[in-house]
Amino acid sequence: MSKEEILRELREGILSYDEGRVKNAARRALEEGMDPFVAIKEGLTPAIREVGEKFERMEIFLPHLMMAAKAMEAGVEVLEPALDKSQGQKVRLGKVVIGTVQGDIHSIGKNIVAMMLKAAGFEVIDLGVDVAVDKFIEAAERANADIIAASALMSFTKVMQRDLVEYMKAVGARQKYKLMVGGGPVNEEWAREIGADAYAEDAVKAVKAAKALLGIS
Repeated sequence: MSKEEILRELREGILSYDEGRVKNAARRALEEGMDPFVAIKEGLTPAIREVGEKFERMEIFLPHLMMAAKAMEAGVEVLEPALDKSQGQKVRLGKVVIGTVQGDIHSIGKNIVAMMLKAAGFEVIDLGVDVAVDKFIEAAERANADIIAASALMSFTKVMQRDLVEYMKAVGARQKYKLMVGGGPVNEEWAREIGADAYAEDAVKAVKAAKALLGIS
């Protein structure tokens, strides 16, 4: 199969909620020597983004979103070991602690960002969803992280990003870590308002923002 055919299989597998199809395409990508980063960036990510956009337009519903997420996870399960191996010989760019804020259990967007950061060469500590502000700091302390990335996918949970900023100030950690925020209801204006260091609209921009925060070109 050509690169284009494999990428199309990955995308169509996500869009048809077919875990087996995605897993087979991911295996084929590795067999053909495709960079796992490319498979994620050009195959899985555009497809899951399209699913998210359809969900926002109410063209599909939560069960479809969950099936697409499971299909993506199936592909990542195949690609991630190769991704780790390909990055193993490279110097890590920095350490990022990432999670979805407390009260929010959405993981798809956060997972994509985590994968893309890892693919770009960052060491990623993924705390999952519903993460309390103190847990972000505890994890950053343990890992000696450079960046904390906090995702919020609902308008009423994005306030936890502000709480995280305030907590960081209260415990003397605000100057120690760079803070990047993102998520559906989040924008550049909100990031400035709460005093975050960076805002990322999507996973590709999150990688660029993380590099910029650490002065990496």
